[in-house]
Amino acid sequence: MTKDINFIAQTKSLIVNLKAVCANYGLGNDGNEFKIITQVFLYKFMNDKFRYEAKRKNKTLPKTDNFQQAIEKMKADDYSFLLAKIGPNVPKLYPHEMISNLYNKQNENDFAVLFDNTLRSISINNTEIFSVKSASGAKDKMFDELSQFISDSSQRDAFCKALVNKLFEFSFEDMFTEKYDFFATIFEYLIKDYNTDSGGKYAEYYTPHAVARIMAAIMVPAPVKQVTCYDPSAGSGTLLMNLAHAIGEENCSIYSEDISQKSSNMLRLNLILNNLSHSIPNIIKTNTISEPYYLKQKFDYIVSNPPFKLDFSDFRDDLVKDSFKERFFAGIPKVPGNKKGSMAIYLLFIQHIMYSLSKTGKAAVVVPTGFITAQSGIEKSIREQIVERGWLRGVVSMPINIFASTGTNVSVLFIDKQADDNRIVLVDATKLGETIKDGKNQRTVLTSAEEKRIIDAMNKKKAVDNFCVVISADDIRSKNYSFSAGQYFEIKIEYLDITAEEFAAKLSDYQSKLQQYFKESTVLDKRIFGLLKDLKYE
Repeated sequence: MTKDINFIAQTKSLIVNLKAVCANYGLGNDGNEFKIITQVFLYKFMNDKFRYEAKRKNKTLPKTDNFQQAIEKMKADDYSFLLAKIGPNVPKLYPHEMISNLYNKQNENDFAVLFDNTLRSISINNTEIFSVKSASGAKDKMFDELSQFISDSSQRDAFCKALVNKLFEFSFEDMFTEKYDFFATIFEYLIKDYNTDSGGKYAEYYTPHAVARIMAAIMVPAPVKQVTCYDPSAGSGTLLMNLAHAIGEENCSIYSEDISQKSSNMLRLNLILNNLSHSIPNIIKTNTISEPYYLKQKFDYIVSNPPFKLDFSDFRDDLVKDSFKERFFAGIPKVPGNKKGSMAIYLLFIQHIMYSLSKTGKAAVVVPTGFITAQSGIEKSIREQIVERGWLRGVVSMPINIFASTGTNVSVLFIDKQADDNRIVLVDATKLGETIKDGKNQRTVLTSAEEKRIIDAMNKKKAVDNFCVVISADDIRSKNYSFSAGQYFEIKIEYLDITAEEFAAKLSDYQSKLQQYFKESTVLDKRIFGLLKDLKYE
């Protein structure tokens, strides 16, 4: 644990230092600062991941004090053999592309050109595995020419040298044997500063890690192998990473869609860190609702924390066409009067997820809690279909402020095509957790024991008074398809045996107190009226 804490502290320090470099060269809070930080991080992780794997495959390399010098001296055939042993899912780097090589060549002329050429070379050699595709099939560039973000050409060499010096200070190699859940802290740290659009947070990136862990543990209670996992609004991939850890990285392939290039780049980095590089070609930057890339593919596991409300009026009319009706069976939200941004786009994501499940598919979706009790409209139509198809496994209503970035109360909807109609679990976890300050916001944090309590309630399917119920589909039909646990709790009235004399004494006591309250009220009334009479206009 101490090792992890120190490592996270080092990484946060690196972020701060890189931001300082950007600020020193006029790029503080510039629109390109996010690109610089994330791309430099990608380079750093690729560099250190390659070093780690090279030392594992070539037993002489860990013994050398100068890794750079050792690989430079390797014969071409030996180096090709090393790359082959490392395998296709690890970044392929050559000696001249290492951070240590750039560090050693800082005194050369046109260092910025050397820096940009190095990143371009890495991008070309690793495009097939590490580039993100768009829906059209085009692949993005892994790296921009970062020096070109400095408008004063005379400062470009110094800027690139400053970046390299910060990257050279420490290595991530020691942590590549670990599971990377703790890296979520690093991504959260980056997202808080950079994940803005016209001043507003992208809430869809920002799933609390407790929620992600709970969703994964409920979805995967027993070992599975060779399954597909999908998130149609992936963000930086917190939900997918937790799901992959629960399944085992070697037992699953990750697929994702998201409209944001920022989130796609963050997810790519997350996959590299989590030994899931083989899934990078499956990251697609697209509009999942209007231009789904994986429309014809079905998935075994689907997780999603979709945006709840978003203006999609620009393409709303296209969705009404016959070609979309099978997917959006319950309907498409209308464009409201003057509040286009309040369009409930999450209802489209739920329908898309239901459409995308394999024959034995399972899904967990974060929804606003209002969805589980709405008495009419698209919300109720979706709930009816989930029940009538026999797909409802259960719902967990989360504590208030479990999301620090939004005040919306949320629940997690669990869908399972092999669900048991007679043992549906509804959990009310709204009273759990401890409230803490998170910046300017209040945030509710669950303890490990509370997380386990929620997971056990869903997986063990045992009712607990005022916490969870186990009910049937018929019970839900009788409550107008409500998914709220509270509506199914048994109301218990406790009776106390007392004698007639004890009852008379209690009644007399209540009457005496009531008379006293009436007297005090009369006195107060007179005083208030007296004060009102004394009021004068000055």
